[in-house]
Amino acid sequence: MSKKIITLGHSPDADDAFMFYAISKGIVKSDKFEFRHFIKDIQTLNKMAIGKELDTTAVSAYAYVQLYDSYRIMDCGASMGNRYGPIVVAKPGTKMTKGIRIAIPGKSTSAFLLLRLYCDDAKFVEYNFDEIMPAIINSEVDAGLIIHEGQITFGAFGLNLLLDIPKLWHNECKYPIPLGLNVVSRSLDLGIQIEISKMIKQSISYALSNTEEALDYAMEFGRGISRDIAKKFIFMYVNEDTLDLNYRGINGLKFMYTSAFTKGLIEKNIELDIILT
Repeated sequence: MSKKIITLGHSPDADDAFMFYAISKGIVKSDKFEFRHFIKDIQTLNKMAIGKELDTTAVSAYAYVQLYDSYRIMDCGASMGNRYGPIVVAKPGTKMTKGIRIAIPGKSTSAFLLLRLYCDDAKFVEYNFDEIMPAIINSEVDAGLIIHEGQITFGAFGLNLLLDIPKLWHNECKYPIPLGLNVVSRSLDLGIQIEISKMIKQSISYALSNTEEALDYAMEFGRGISRDIAKKFIFMYVNEDTLDLNYRGINGLKFMYTSAFTKGLIEKNIELDIILT
């Protein structure tokens, strides 16, 4: 009897690859189903989830506002920034002025919502996340909202920090910045939802216990960065908050959604529906 196929979405980034290593290689597996992987950038995964195209996937915490009716949040796999997260960078001498053109990695990304919490009078231009720094360097835009390993490497490209979003966040909130979540479709049986969540938690736990092994696999998704940079980036976002979405992560989510609702950036302040494993 053939196993049920579960569609699983995650991004082509070193941190996601690290987390999903044990599942990708069959170290963590199910007797009931097998995963079909869809490896796409986070904006594409957001759109696929909005279209209900995936059974379980990584999504932006911001996108979950549109996904609440169709998906539940897992208590593992979240990307939480503890005093780090998206930043705005630019060429030296650039100032944050009204109407500044800022490249963004997608309008449903958490990075974009966070930027709008602290800067909503700019002109925003969508780019693929890996095209943002080249766009700044080529003067296509004045500045760029940087995610992923670019938060570490931007200085090597002659760019300066223009807006420190994590610093602004932590001036107001003591909890980590919610960036990404793992979600599972409400259309699946509850038992399957729970098993998927447990498997992803086991995969993360395996990676954290077998760091070098999982890092070898993650380097295949490192976009040419060094092993040291990849390791630093991975452990910025794969940690105890990833393994367990505890009160810190939950309170960070509540703060972000409440702040966005208060400023009119989202239409409703959603309730959190989390699968506890």
